[in-house]
Amino acid sequence: MNPETRKQIRENAQYLRSVRPLDPEELYEYVEGQPHPAVVRQVLREEAVDLAIVEREDGTFVPAPEGSLEAQVRSVERFPPEHERRVEELLAEIYGDEWAEGDSGDRLRKRVRDIKERYLRREAVDYDALSAHGYAVYHLPDYYAAATRVLSELAADGLLPAQLRVLDVGAGVGGPALALADLVADAGGLLDYHAVEPSAAADVLETVLEPEAGTRSVTVHRETAEAFDLDGAVESGGPFDLILFGNVLNELDDPAAVLERYLGGLADGGTVLALEPADKNTATGLREIERAVADDGPATVYAPTVRLWPHQTPESESWSFEKRPDIEVPPMQKRLDDPDGGTREFVNADVQYAYSVLRTDDRRGIDITPDRSAHAPMADAESFVTDRVNLLAIKLSHDLSEGESNPLYLLGDGSQAVDHFAVLTDPSMLNDDLRTAGYGDLLSIRNALVLWNDDEEAYNVVVDGETTVDRAR
Repeated sequence: MNPETRKQIRENAQYLRSVRPLDPEELYEYVEGQPHPAVVRQVLREEAVDLAIVEREDGTFVPAPEGSLEAQVRSVERFPPEHERRVEELLAEIYGDEWAEGDSGDRLRKRVRDIKERYLRREAVDYDALSAHGYAVYHLPDYYAAATRVLSELAADGLLPAQLRVLDVGAGVGGPALALADLVADAGGLLDYHAVEPSAAADVLETVLEPEAGTRSVTVHRETAEAFDLDGAVESGGPFDLILFGNVLNELDDPAAVLERYLGGLADGGTVLALEPADKNTATGLREIERAVADDGPATVYAPTVRLWPHQTPESESWSFEKRPDIEVPPMQKRLDDPDGGTREFVNADVQYAYSVLRTDDRRGIDITPDRSAHAPMADAESFVTDRVNLLAIKLSHDLSEGESNPLYLLGDGSQAVDHFAVLTDPSMLNDDLRTAGYGDLLSIRNALVLWNDDEEAYNVVVDGETTVDRAR
């Protein structure tokens, strides 16, 4: 395209955007040579982020909304068919329509097995094309579901602007990216998305995250997290409102150092979201990284493991993760699983994840400071063993008993030296909030008996018939 034509389309759009909706069927008349309206539309789509405009269903463009992204907390019941279709089209293009059968199916299944085994042995995985394709089938749906839940919570808290500039570090095959794109598009926002992904997974990402008409710009930087020029990206396009680390920190040699460097790329009021699998190694590893940048560094924990007590930091193991209902089994996983006997070895519908939300403005999701005259800090637990005390605590797990004994929940207040578990021995209406509260909710626990558990080397907070539990906010 003639650069002068693009320039004139931009200039006319900048002038008219505040006057009336931009209609390519009208705008082309103001441009020298009168390019076809389809050319004008394409330029407006490509320049949407710079012009701060979004395309409406009627084909016109209007100014993008300002302020916070308006979205409610949402959970995923099914991986969207349109996203799955793109994955299957990619696989069919490479392996043929029967990609899940024959030699290609065997190769994909063997690679998925290898990835899972290497992960459990904590060995590095080489993300070549075959690995990326197997990873997309096996992990894209559950990563999408986990990211949708957490990102929508951030949006509901007003932390994501409607004109959103995002850096997705270690973007992989695109689970969090798809979740973010859907969230922004559904809310009528505008997304300036940048991915840092050096592996063949970037090819899958670019396929599934094809730019949507006039609602987002997608840029993929095929570099490692360590090599990416963060300062250059900020200088050329501005700081980022959201920086994502989706299932990547556990793969870095010095994750705390990398995370701390990227905190410097945040806009004022920006947020870092780190997501990791729920297994013990990665979930507890995330808490160690979190402590390095929050308790000994520049960040503040916004959620879920908020430091309630001033000048206190946790030292407990804190194997903390969220667990949501399973999603429907994606058909592409069933296609891969059935030729191997339908054992569900290649079905992954669980939605379990650890996460950390960090900021640099001292803002916390639970902005409450306990009063020692009313509540005891967990840091002092040794001094009140066998006593009944009042605690302010954050619920940091689902029921860990799995129905085999009394319901059991991990608690934290940001000061605990070792883990504290609430044990519900006598359920009643007065303490039912312990059972029904959500992950990350703040609880006021009154008259609970604190005991030391030698077997687990942890404290049990016994919630019995004399104990009341209430949501504190």
